[in-house]
Order: sequence, then C-alpha cells, then structure tokens
Amino acid sequence: MTTGPGLATVERADVVVVGAGPGGAAAAAHLAGRGHDVVVLEKDRFPRDKVCGDGLTPRVVKELLDLGLTDEAHGRVPGWATQRGLRIHGGSTVMELPWPTLDDWPNWGATATRKIFDETIARHAQARGAHLVEGVAATGPVWRDGSESRVAGVAWRDGEGNQGEVRAPVVIAADGAGGPLAKHLGSPRRPERPMAVAARTYYRSPRSDDQWISSFLDLTDAGGNLLSGYGWVFPLDDGTINVGLGLLSTSKEFRSVSYRKLLESWATGIADDFGTTEDSRTDRIRSGPIPMGFNRTPLHQRGVLLVGDSGGMVNPFNGEGISYAMEAAALAADVVDGAMTTKRTADLDRYDQLLRQRWGGYYTLGKVFSELVGNPTVMHICTTYGMPYRPLMELVFKLMAHLTDREPADAKDVIINTLQRLAPAA
Repeated sequence: MTTGPGLATVERADVVVVGAGPGGAAAAAHLAGRGHDVVVLEKDRFPRDKVCGDGLTPRVVKELLDLGLTDEAHGRVPGWATQRGLRIHGGSTVMELPWPTLDDWPNWGATATRKIFDETIARHAQARGAHLVEGVAATGPVWRDGSESRVAGVAWRDGEGNQGEVRAPVVIAADGAGGPLAKHLGSPRRPERPMAVAARTYYRSPRSDDQWISSFLDLTDAGGNLLSGYGWVFPLDDGTINVGLGLLSTSKEFRSVSYRKLLESWATGIADDFGTTEDSRTDRIRSGPIPMGFNRTPLHQRGVLLVGDSGGMVNPFNGEGISYAMEAAALAADVVDGAMTTKRTADLDRYDQLLRQRWGGYYTLGKVFSELVGNPTVMHICTTYGMPYRPLMELVFKLMAHLTDREPADAKDVIINTLQRLAPAA
C-alpha cells in the first residue's frame, strides 16, 4: 500500500536521512551520487525558514563547490550574493578583514536566506536520485529483532495521520537541536558544552549590496550594559539585510533577557548606518537555540549517525554551523559508503572518531573562549585594546572563522593549528 506522501507503509532503503537541512540534504546528495538508495524525511515543506544569520563562510562555499553548485557559490543566480570579508566593529574601531587567501579554502563568502539555501541543497539531492519526502516527521527509531541493540530504520507520521516505517540498516539523524532521534537513543546534552540563543529579523536597507558582512562585538542592552554576545548584519540579494544577535549560555543574562526587545533596541541603535528602522522591518523577530562544540555524544551509536545541530556541531567561536553540518555530511557519506562495501557495521564507529580528530581540539578551544567572553568586561577589554592592532585581529579572524591551511606557510596558521593539536579533543 502506498500512502499520500509517496511512501509505502513499509519502505526499504540503504540509508534513511531524517531532516533535509544542509547536513541531511548534503549527506543524501553524496550518498545518492554514489548509487545508494536514500530516503530523506523532512517534517516541513519547502520553502521553509530557519533562524539563522544566512551567512555562508568560505567553508560553506567549498562544500557548495564540492557538490557542483558552482553558480550558487559564485552568486550567479537570483537569491545568492558574495562578499569579500568581514567588517568588524569593536570599541572605537571598525576594521575590514578580507577572507584569507589559502590553498585549502576559497577566499570569498556568500549569503542566501535559509528558505533558498536549504531548498537548493535538498533539490540537488533529489536530482541526484535521493527520494525526498516532505511533510513527514520521523517519530523514532525502529529496532532490529525487537531489541535496541541495532537500528533498523525509523517510524514516521505525516500531517494527515498516516504512519509507516522506512527500513534501512543506517540512519543519518540531521533533525536539528530538538530532533527526536538523539533523545530516543539516550544521547543527553553535555551541560559543560556551550549553548547560545540567536534572534534575527530582516530589514529593507540601502546597504543590501554591501560587499562585507558586519559583526559587532560590543553588544549592549537598552541601558547601555555590555552583554556577552555579538550582533551581525548580513547583506542579501533581495534588497534586504539579515540583522541578528546571539547570546552565550555563559552570560548571566542568557535566560533572563527578552531577545525580541534586545534586538529591537540594538537595531534602532544602528539605524543611521543600516536603515534598520521599525517601518523598514519586513519580518517578525524569531529566535532559536544554537548547540555548540559537540554537545551531544557519541556521534554514532547503533547505526545512527548524528549530523549538524543534532550533534551540536556549531563553532563556539562564531556560532556558525552550516559548514560543519555539510562537512560532517560528506564524512558520513564516506564512512557509510565504506561500511556498505566492507559489510562491517562496526566501521561506522570511524565517523565519531574522525570527527573528534578533525574538530575536537578546536571545539575545546572554543569552549574556553566562550567561558572567557561570558564576562562582558573581558570582551570589552579585548575589543578596546586588541582591536586597533591589525596583525592580531587577522590572527583572531582566522581562528574564529576556522580558516587555516593543513600544510601552512603562514605563521598565523602554524600557531592556530598547533593550538588545535595541543587542545584535548574532549
């Protein structure tokens, strides 16, 4: 029997992917491109939104290029724009820092709304042969042989009450910070890992064609009190700008502040420069959680691989998670493809091991950073006395953006790579 969403009551696949955001869709695209039968379950319907800055770092641009989305990566199609680098505001200093020129990464960034970006990746996976099913939510894992020792797929439900299962030996959980699969697996959040909350909205602006994304390190409330967060302004291709802010869980204001009021107040304060008046706002203010630094582990267990926000794969230095979701997706596809070749399901454990080797030390450094800037006085001192020195800020920019060459010739890259290698991959 086939139900409304185009799924049989019991569907079978090589891999079922839960969530068609950047991580899930990229994993599906890579696996389908290698000839695997992939079913992707997405609880919403495209186009759909997600709270995000809409900024795409050079790490994301590289993933787009690897997927063959060259026109999008270069901003050649409607809805996509490219930028030269970061304009950073801190203390009394404003400094423009171009994206670094490196062997391993492109030297430009991009912007696209998540409505456009997410659907682009999902349709690309579909074009490669993945079976994308929208409006269907995964409700939990299906277990093999009645025990919970090994996953055998996922159960699903659609908006009309239809239910069924997708049977598959491997599940990729890309269902977000609040997704059900990690919870069903008993993977708790790690309280020592940082969290953040981001709020954002959109404004019509004469600065929508800016060649720089902007970051503001001195974030204040209506009373002028410093907060442990940062604000951003990202130009978009449609005549608007994405304006938002994020606060870290290490801040004492994390649970008490009104994010809507804070964003309204801060946007009014930059209106002379960016046109962020209330009558130019085009959307409501939305907020959402940002899980950072591998805040759920293990990243593989019992045939389920966590990708993106479901595993807390967000950079604690800057709150960016799209690139890590897409890079983890590519690695997951490699590992799953290898395990299907060898027929050894134990090979899936490499996913957790390789990701910790790749980012574990860096995320540990980010955890220390988040604890330091949780004190706004520390952030104020850093911006006041550190911002005027361009060589220092270039080093900090590379560190926070996670952009270095693996075999560096630049001294800044050597310093950052050494710090990552020495930091424990907890």
